[in-house]
Amino acid sequence: MGKRVAISACLMGKRCRYDASDNRDSKLLGKLESYELIPFCPEDFCFGTPRPTMDLIETPKGKRAISNLTGADLSEPLMDYARRFFETYPDIELFIGKDRSPSCGVCSARLYDRQKRLLSSSQSGLMAQEAIDRGIESHDAESFIAANPSPPITGD
Repeated sequence: MGKRVAISACLMGKRCRYDASDNRDSKLLGKLESYELIPFCPEDFCFGTPRPTMDLIETPKGKRAISNLTGADLSEPLMDYARRFFETYPDIELFIGKDRSPSCGVCSARLYDRQKRLLSSSQSGLMAQEAIDRGIESHDAESFIAANPSPPITGD
C-alpha cells in the first residue's frame, strides 16, 4: 500500500455531513487509488448525524466552532477527537479535508466575528489545524485535485 492518507469521510461517500448527505468525490478517490485511506469525521463522531450546523467564530479564546442553533462552543470535543485521531495514526503522511468545513477545511474555512460578519474565507478548520500543527502535508480536496491533474490520454 502507498502512503497513509487521512481523508474526510464524506469525500469517500459516508453520509456524515450535517444533513446526512455525503460529498463523495470519485475523481479524488481515483487519484488516491494507490494510497491507504483512513477516513475521519470529527463532527459526526462528536455530535452525530444529522446535526445543526456550526461556524468558525473569532473569539477572545481564538478560533472556535460555534453551534448555529444554540450558540454553544463545540470546539473542545472536536479538538480532542483530532488529537486522538493523530495519536492513533501517527504515521499519517497526507491530510485531505473537505473544502470550507469548519472542522476539515485546510485553507478554505470561513471565519466570522460574533455578529456573523465574514472575516476570512481562507482559514483552517479545527481538525485541519491539528494536522498542520503536526507538520502533516495538508490539502483541501479541490486544491489537491487541481494540483494533481490526470495524465493526458495518449493513443498507441
